[in-house]
Amino acid sequence: MPLRVVLVDDHEVVRNGIKALLEETPDVSVVGEAGTVKDAIARVEWARPDVVIMDVRLPDGSGIEATREIRARLPKTQVLMLTTFADDEALFASIMAGAAGYVLKQIKGADLVRAVQTVGSGQSLLDPAVTKGVLDRLRKGKHLLKDERLARLSAQEERILEMIADGKTNREIGDKLHLAEKTVKNYVTSILSKLEVARRAEAAAYLARHTTTPGA
Repeated sequence: MPLRVVLVDDHEVVRNGIKALLEETPDVSVVGEAGTVKDAIARVEWARPDVVIMDVRLPDGSGIEATREIRARLPKTQVLMLTTFADDEALFASIMAGAAGYVLKQIKGADLVRAVQTVGSGQSLLDPAVTKGVLDRLRKGKHLLKDERLARLSAQEERILEMIADGKTNREIGDKLHLAEKTVKNYVTSILSKLEVARRAEAAAYLARHTTTPGA
């Protein structure tokens, strides 16, 4: 079965370009289009696609709002955010809304197809050009803002969360902290539970949103 995709962008030219690109791919099928938040939610609920390619900015609201609503109604539908600007706040908000991926519109056609396939298979994907700013914020002298959920973490969990935000795998974290990979996995499960999030990417975004850089 091909991946079923709905395109959401207020520019018809953009939708047509992406549609033409995806329809050249044998395992991808475009099953709907929309140009507003309202139409996006209705179209997705009707088509029940595997993936939604979602513009961040729409005429009647935010693609982030649409993503939150779509994920609440259809948890199995993955959302790939597509935006013109590398905006840290939009990235954090998108991840917290449940988006599985976040890429820039300058992305090459073949890379966009791969991004759709990646999130369609249940994996997360973030454009390196977007996440660089997030990681920089975390690396430059971290100062955590007072936050009820972060306060629940032990010192070891804080260290592991920072490594997750730095893109390290459980194995890499284990090697660094001299812990078994299974032990790290248990820590990660505890961290997600304490932060009340479902994914590692959401945990990283949560940390970044509650981090300030000295002098900033």
